[in-house]
Amino acid sequence: MNELSSRIQEAFQSGHLLESSAANLHRMLAHSTDTVVRESIEELVEAANWEELNDRFFRTLAFGTGGLRGRTIGKTTTRAESGTPSASGRPEHPCVGTNAMNEYNVSRATQGLAAYVKDYHAKAGLSGRPAIVVAHDTRFFSPEFAALAARVASENGVNVFLFAGPRSTPQLSFTVRSQNAQAGVVVTASHNPPHDNGYKVYFDQGAQVVEPHASGIIERVNALQSDHYTPLPPAERGTITILGPEADAAYMDRLHTLVLDKKLVESASGLKFVFTSIHGTGGIIIRPMFDKLGFRYTTVPEQEQPDGRFPTVKSPNPENAEALSLAIQQAEREGADVVIATDPDCDRMGVAVRNKAGGMELLTGNEIGSLMAYYRVLKLKEQGVITAENASRCVLIKTFVTTDLQKAIAEHNGLRCVETLTGFKYIGAKLGKYEQALPQEFHSKYRTLPEEVTRTARLKHSSFYVCGGEESYGYSAADFVRDKDGNGAAIVFAEVAAYAHSRHMTLPELLDEVYRQYGYYKEKNGSLTFEGAEGAAQISRLAASYAKQPPTEADGSPVVAVKNFAADTFHDVEGDLIPKENMIIIELEDGRRVAVRPSGTEPKIKFYLFAKVPPIPGQEFSAGRLAEIKTQVQASLEGLWKWVQADAARRAS
Repeated sequence: MNELSSRIQEAFQSGHLLESSAANLHRMLAHSTDTVVRESIEELVEAANWEELNDRFFRTLAFGTGGLRGRTIGKTTTRAESGTPSASGRPEHPCVGTNAMNEYNVSRATQGLAAYVKDYHAKAGLSGRPAIVVAHDTRFFSPEFAALAARVASENGVNVFLFAGPRSTPQLSFTVRSQNAQAGVVVTASHNPPHDNGYKVYFDQGAQVVEPHASGIIERVNALQSDHYTPLPPAERGTITILGPEADAAYMDRLHTLVLDKKLVESASGLKFVFTSIHGTGGIIIRPMFDKLGFRYTTVPEQEQPDGRFPTVKSPNPENAEALSLAIQQAEREGADVVIATDPDCDRMGVAVRNKAGGMELLTGNEIGSLMAYYRVLKLKEQGVITAENASRCVLIKTFVTTDLQKAIAEHNGLRCVETLTGFKYIGAKLGKYEQALPQEFHSKYRTLPEEVTRTARLKHSSFYVCGGEESYGYSAADFVRDKDGNGAAIVFAEVAAYAHSRHMTLPELLDEVYRQYGYYKEKNGSLTFEGAEGAAQISRLAASYAKQPPTEADGSPVVAVKNFAADTFHDVEGDLIPKENMIIIELEDGRRVAVRPSGTEPKIKFYLFAKVPPIPGQEFSAGRLAEIKTQVQASLEGLWKWVQADAARRAS
């Protein structure tokens, strides 16, 4: 045993290093010939920075159903990692560690995916080589990781379609379908902090992987202890095709079909927008689409350039008010009506809108999605697309932790509302199910048929997806993308704004009209953050406590039901089994409820709080009564959140 290995073993024996950390350190040193790896470990060991080493090595970054996500820049950056920093200050090399987003884990993930895709392709009896599409966002190391994934896949016998530059996650989903590829990869950590990156995997339907493929890919990836492989002979390797403007044009043609009332959009010349991509990929598609549709807009100059530092915001997350602050300031200066912001990979969208008093007001993800659902149902009924005869074949899809206002809108109009677990992959799986329910004649050509043709077929033979989404600012309104789509959401919401404008209403006034008709629904979200190895254990213990010892009352209201999605069996309204999930929903006698679930992408445990006041049948709330209800409901949610925080503190102590 050499000196470095001895120091690692001593640190384990003295309790400074976890057993798993020591084992992973020994394994990486044994398999890696990269000088950055050895020098970085030596520096951290010499500095006795055991906390950093435990965070980097306490586990091998597990390839899960969402792919990979983790730090690509450590809390401590070693001299070897720093190398020659870029102009942005980015280290030359990514974070060394088995629990980090780096070449080691990108290579393992791609090797495992390629092996699974080749087996799937062969078992399906398909000709030629299988293909994957690879995209990346604007984060640190995203271009390098995407290029590495393309090379590894091709050297393992898979054809690759690689985007020429940054592209959004929804465009990756669309392109998997349009290229008839077997899988897709997008290198992104969505709206996570700048030090993170990730690797999301999609399958042949364009949706994130679900069972049975998820387990098969996970097994292949996690079985690989090393990132090394022997490339196939040149004649057996796959090709790498670079995708450019032609791929953008195909996607934009489909996005144009999201507009339901072209005359309404054309008449909205008095409406003014401010758009920001927050240094990400959104402007690549949204700007030319807004130009094509004739929307008047300006962009935020400071946030136009792709920049993995996201230097103008604390977090590039359109859920956070701070991320929209520059755009809101610009809207105030320019007298704009609506601010639209997308996250780095443009799968999420947040908005701020001008209210009746003349100020800019943020809308929540629940409010944005509900306005979109309300308008699309209203307009499709007005156009005769949704009728009394076919309404039962029309569907809204939302997650369990998304507002029940969308369920009320659907059910009032005779549509189905399907609820899924958190994660757009479950919505994507539903869309795949509806496509497969079409007659066989549609299966081979479905992706090339015009939207009007497929809509007619779905209304006659299967289910027509009107729209859907998650409270976490993710939405979609068509099935040609099988993930949340910030590009499409921007177009759909701009049309909703045009509708309100045509009626001389602000968007908050339109939302109040929805409440008066369907009832008042309000939600509040909160979370607790626990970083690192110990943090992961704390989250696990806290989540388990709700299953072992659920509360019997909350904020003065008795608990009437506890739904444990990890232990109990549930089916949705279509009779499909809900997969197991680490989530607890606590229902209170007064109609409020709380959902508790660990985040799948961040070191957090999340809490979702709900309250509602249904309308009186046959009546609408008056403006005065609605104002009273808003005050009462807000106070009830604040009280419940205080109780949840105090209860969580007791459980964590």
